Amino acid sequence: MKSIWLASVAAFVLPIAIPAVAQAQQTAAAENNNEIVVTATRRNQVLSDVPIAVSAVSAEQLQNSGGTDIRQLNQLAPSLLVSSATNESNGAARIRGVGTVGENPGLESSVAVFIDGVYRSRTGVGLTDLGPIDRIEVLRGPQGTLFGRNASAGLISITTALPQFEPGGMAEATYGNYNNIRLMGSLTGPILGDKAAFRIDGVFNKRDGFVEDIISGRDINNRDRFLVRGQLLLKPTDDISIRLIGDYNQKNEECCAAAIIAPTQNLSRDAAGNVVFSPNSIRTLMTGLGGRFAVPTDGTKYAYATSVTPGASYDQRTRDWGVSGELNWDLGGAKLTSITGYRQFKNKSAQDADFNNLDILRRDDANRKFQTFSQEVRLQGNALGDRLDYLVGAYFSSETLRTDDNLVYGNDFERYYNTQFAAFSPNLLQTFANAIGYVTPTGQSLLNNTGIVQGGYFKQKSTNYAFFTHNVVNIVPDKISLTLGLRYTNEKKELEGVFQSSNNFCGALRRFTGNLGPLAALRPTVTSVACVINNTPGPGFNVGDPGTVRKEDEFTGTAVLSVKPIDDLLVYGSYSRGYKAGGFNLDTSALNATAPSAFNLQFAPEIVNSFELGAKLDLQAFKLNVAAFYQKFDDFQLNTFNGVNFEVTNIGGCGDDLGGRDRDLIAGNSTCAGKKKAGLVSKGLEIEAFFFPFPDFTLTTGATYTDASYAKQLTGLNGVSLAPTLFQLPGRTLSNSSEYVVTGSAAWTPQINESLSALLYFDFRYTSALNTGSDLDFEKIQPGFIVANARIGLYGKDKRWGIELWAQNLFDELYQQVAADAPLQGSGTFRAVATGLSATANQLFITFPAEPRTYGITVRTKF
Repeated sequence: MKSIWLASVAAFVLPIAIPAVAQAQQTAAAENNNEIVVTATRRNQVLSDVPIAVSAVSAEQLQNSGGTDIRQLNQLAPSLLVSSATNESNGAARIRGVGTVGENPGLESSVAVFIDGVYRSRTGVGLTDLGPIDRIEVLRGPQGTLFGRNASAGLISITTALPQFEPGGMAEATYGNYNNIRLMGSLTGPILGDKAAFRIDGVFNKRDGFVEDIISGRDINNRDRFLVRGQLLLKPTDDISIRLIGDYNQKNEECCAAAIIAPTQNLSRDAAGNVVFSPNSIRTLMTGLGGRFAVPTDGTKYAYATSVTPGASYDQRTRDWGVSGELNWDLGGAKLTSITGYRQFKNKSAQDADFNNLDILRRDDANRKFQTFSQEVRLQGNALGDRLDYLVGAYFSSETLRTDDNLVYGNDFERYYNTQFAAFSPNLLQTFANAIGYVTPTGQSLLNNTGIVQGGYFKQKSTNYAFFTHNVVNIVPDKISLTLGLRYTNEKKELEGVFQSSNNFCGALRRFTGNLGPLAALRPTVTSVACVINNTPGPGFNVGDPGTVRKEDEFTGTAVLSVKPIDDLLVYGSYSRGYKAGGFNLDTSALNATAPSAFNLQFAPEIVNSFELGAKLDLQAFKLNVAAFYQKFDDFQLNTFNGVNFEVTNIGGCGDDLGGRDRDLIAGNSTCAGKKKAGLVSKGLEIEAFFFPFPDFTLTTGATYTDASYAKQLTGLNGVSLAPTLFQLPGRTLSNSSEYVVTGSAAWTPQINESLSALLYFDFRYTSALNTGSDLDFEKIQPGFIVANARIGLYGKDKRWGIELWAQNLFDELYQQVAADAPLQGSGTFRAVATGLSATANQLFITFPAEPRTYGITVRTKF
C-alpha cells in the first residue's frame, strides 16, 4: 500500500509542476557590490527596497558562524530565538518574543518553516543538519499573502544549494572536541548539456554527548545523524525550469537529559512575612530511597550532569524524508510557479520521565508520525504599464498526524509516595485501595505499571486550502507604492482516538462515593497521585463523534504604504492581520475524568493584529534598517507543562478589573464578563546595520528591544478562568522572551598574495534575562548572557582548499534553553510563598542546557 501511495505521489508530482527555480542563480543574501538581495516578497529585490522586516543570511555567513541547523540563526538574527527541550525534533522558534512551545504535536508553529518552498508542519524539522544552503530569510511579523501556508508570528524560508550547469564538487571534514566528526560532500554538473543538471549532497555528523549520567557514566545529548539529498534541474526551454528534490534525513541519538537546578530548597514564611529557606525535603526523601542528584557546589546553577534510572534511556529515532518539485514557467506577461511536496516525518522516543535515577515515571515507546501533502500555485506579473505588480496564489495541504505514548509508573513509584505519607500510614496507597474495596489483580502491582495509551493513539486528519494575493501598486514609480494583500484560509481537523489504560485503581477512586472517614481529607491528594497517568474511561473517539470535527475559515491580509523621499531612503508603515489555526490538545490529561469528550481537547485559533513603522537607509558602504512594531494577540495558544502533562490554553484579556482574582490560585475565580481584549501584546524596536569600511571587511550589528507581555487582567477562552498553575502570568513577560538582544559580527577576508587568502571571523549574541518556563516560575529565570563564536581560516587559490580553526560558545557560557518542574518532585514556587498564596514550597526544578564550548578544525576542498 505504501509503494502504491508513493507511486501515485510521484505520478502527480513529476508531470505537474514540481517546483522551481525561477532564477536559479539568485541568492537571497548574495552580496554584490555590498548589495544584499532577497526574494522574501517573491520578487528579486535589494533588501533596502523591501518594505517589510526581513533578515537575510547567506550560505557564507551561516558557514562562518558554524551553523548547520536553524538554531545558529540566533547569532545572526536578533529578533529570532530557536530552542529545544525534551526532544530535538520538537524545537520551537520565536520571533519578536512570540512562538509556540513545541512539545505538543497538536499545536502548529507560530513561526512557519519552509525548505525549498515546501512547508514543514513543525519547527523541529529544522533542528537537523541542513547540508549546503543557498540562503535563509527570516520574515518578522504575521505572514499569509506571500507563502502557501500562513503564520501568526513570522516565517523562516530556507533555500538549499542549487544544481549547477558547470561540473564541480566540494568536500569538507571536521573534527572537534567531544569526538565530533562531521563529513559533508557535494557533486553537481550537467547531464544533458544545458537542458539538465544534477546535484547530490551528503552529510554525516557524529559527536559524543555533553551531559554525563552519574549512574552509568555514559554521555547523553550526543549526535548521530546523516542527510542525503538529490536534485535535478531541468530547463527544457528558456522559459521553463523544473527543480526536483528528494531527501532523506536520519537521527539515532540519546537526547535530551535534564540537569537539576541549584539550589534545591524548601520555602516558607516567618512571622514577619519574609521567605525562609531550608534544605529541600523532597531531595532528602529521595536521597534516602537511593536517589542521586548532580547538584553543583561551586555556586553555578547546574552542571552538565544528570542521573538516569538503570535500564531507562533517552533514545530518539527520527526518520524524515520527502520529495518535491518546483515549476517556473515564464508565460511572457506573467510567471507561473507551482510547488508540490510530500513529506513523511517519524519520531520514536524513550525517556526517563522523572529525570532522576529513582524509577518513578518512564516511557520507552512514544511515537509521532506526520504525513503531509502540499500544493501551491502562484501567478505573478505586471499590468497597467508596470504600475501594478500582482501575485495571486492558491494553496492546499492534507496532513495525517498519529501520536501515541506509553508513560508508565516506575517500580519505585508506590514506595516513593508511601514514604511521603508515612506519618499517616506506612502504605497509604494500599490503605486507600482497601478502604474503597479495590482488589489488586493477581500478580500485578497496585498501579499495574501501565501507561496512558499503551496500544492506544490519537489520529488527526487536517485539510487546509487557501487563496491569497499580494499586489504592489506603484502610485509614483520608484517613489510611492501601496501594497495590498489578502488571504482566505479554510481549515478542517478531524480527530479519532483510542484509550487503553489498566490503571484501574485510579478509576475506582474516582467512582467511589462511600464514606472514607478520617481518610476523606486525603482523598484529593491520593487521587491526584494515583491518577497522574490519567485513567480515561471509555473506548475513545471516532470521527463524527461530538467534538471530533473542527472547522474554521478566516480572512487575513496586509496593507503597506512605502515612500522613497530620496533614492537612498525608504520609509514605510504597515498593518497585518495574521492567523494560526485552532485544533486539539493531543494529551489525555485535558479530558474530563468522568465524562471525556473531544470538546475537552479543543482550543481556539490565534489571531494577531500587527502594526509596523520602518525605515531603510542604503549608502552602499553603510546600511541601516529600523522597524518599530506593535502586535496584539487574541486567544494566544499557550502550551504549559504542569509537572506531568501539557496543558493547552487560549490566553485572553479582560476589560474589567479582576482585582487580582486572576492570580489567586483558585480555579473559576477569574471569570470575565466584560469586554474581551488581547491577552498578549508584543511591541518594540529593531535595528540592523551593515558596514563595509574597506574591501574584504564586513561589520554587522543588530539590536532588538521587545516587550512581549501578557495583559494585566487575564482570562481563558470565552472569558473563563485560567488554571491555577498560571497565576504568575498576568502583566508579566512571555516565557523565552528577553527585553534586549544585541548581535554583531566581523568578517575579514584579506588576500595574502596571489595564491593565499585568509579569514578572521567573530560573532556574538547578548541576551538579557528571560524566564525559560512557560508558567513563569521565578526559579526558571535565566540571567543575561553572551554567546560568541570565532573562526580563523587559510585558503588556497580560488579557495580550492582551506583549513579553519573554530570555536562555538567561545567563552563557555553556561545557560539554559528551557526549565521545568521536576515531574512529581514537590510543589509550590517562590512567588506563591512570597505573596502568601501558599504556606510552603518544596518543588525541585530541572533545565535543558544549551551546548557548552565546542572547538575543532575543518578542512575543505572544492573542484
